[in-house]
Amino acid sequence: MSYFLFILKGAFHDFSRNKLRTFLTSLGIMIGVLSVILLIAIGLGLRKYIENQFQSLGTDFLYVVPGGTTSGRDSNIRFDERDLQRLRRIEGVEAVLPLAQTVTVVEFGGKSYKGFSIVQTSDEYLSARNITVEYGKGFTRQDLEKHAKVAVIGARVAEEVFGAPVNAVGQTITVQKQRLTVVGVAEQIGGGGLGGPPFDSFIYIPYKTGFAFANPERKFQGFNIKVTNSEQLSVTRRRVRSELEKRYDPEEVDVLEQTDILNTINSIFGALNIVLVAIAAISLIVGGIGIMNIMYVTVSERIREIGIRRALGARKFDILAQFLIESTILSLLGGVLGILLAFLITLGIQPFFPAYIDAISVVVALGVSSAIGIIFGVFPAKKAADLSPMEAIRYE
Repeated sequence: MSYFLFILKGAFHDFSRNKLRTFLTSLGIMIGVLSVILLIAIGLGLRKYIENQFQSLGTDFLYVVPGGTTSGRDSNIRFDERDLQRLRRIEGVEAVLPLAQTVTVVEFGGKSYKGFSIVQTSDEYLSARNITVEYGKGFTRQDLEKHAKVAVIGARVAEEVFGAPVNAVGQTITVQKQRLTVVGVAEQIGGGGLGGPPFDSFIYIPYKTGFAFANPERKFQGFNIKVTNSEQLSVTRRRVRSELEKRYDPEEVDVLEQTDILNTINSIFGALNIVLVAIAAISLIVGGIGIMNIMYVTVSERIREIGIRRALGARKFDILAQFLIESTILSLLGGVLGILLAFLITLGIQPFFPAYIDAISVVVALGVSSAIGIIFGVFPAKKAADLSPMEAIRYE
């Protein structure tokens, strides 16, 4: 123990003589660790954010989509009102919400506004999905049956087109050459970032109204099904699939639970996060090369010291251990600074985004930074240990 403390004391004494060089040497590792931990924190925060978005919309839902949608292999089938009526008759189903969605342009006051989607659905959609109409009201079953030209718009639509949600109710917008009266404005939900449905950019209209201009084929891209008992979700799922397979081949339709969608999203972002972390880790390698270069310089500056120590009885192992420990400390110092800075940055962004740092990423960061110090310190340390005592003492 005293031997190790002696080497540590010598290392910190050398660092104190070259404070600027010590800091600059650790800087590469610090930036690498900071980048890796921040990306992991953002990835964890994004996953939590997506889960919160789904939780806020209810956990008692099934999602009917064309087969292979979650794996990127759309079967190209589209559903219709016949499917809607058959699904509504299934035991355990409380509401079936048809969905047909297209990107659209909103015209108002002689101006055009892009980046919105028109969602054709039933009058039950907003209440079933826990979306509150903050101003005005939602459209009704009567509006649906009468093909009324009415719309409930998202908060972002109201802000961009009318300046404020409170100004939107009663106004008339033009969508795909159809004039729609705004009867309500949905509360701001958020989302629209990576993995989040852009609810605030939606324009909700009765699906039968959409048949006249937005969806002349009278087809749906899928259904959201609210079940009466979330504990019977899997049972209801089997009933829904069985009903659909009376009309479609099994591979043509998927009936998903919320966990299926979350797992798909998490796997996508997990793979993306690995790529981003791998790119950030390049700076760790650059930092390790920096440590190796500085340690070579240190060995060159201390050749006579090494020779004297060898002449006084120091073994090759002692010299090797000394320089390995110094490079490891330099790397660890950069790692600790990177972790502290990552914590500060994460605390700064938490009021705006649920990023967080877990214990595993901290342990991995410290382990990686230590390993870099050892790996990149081996070559200069070995060079120092292999020096002949007599040649080292005579070195000028």
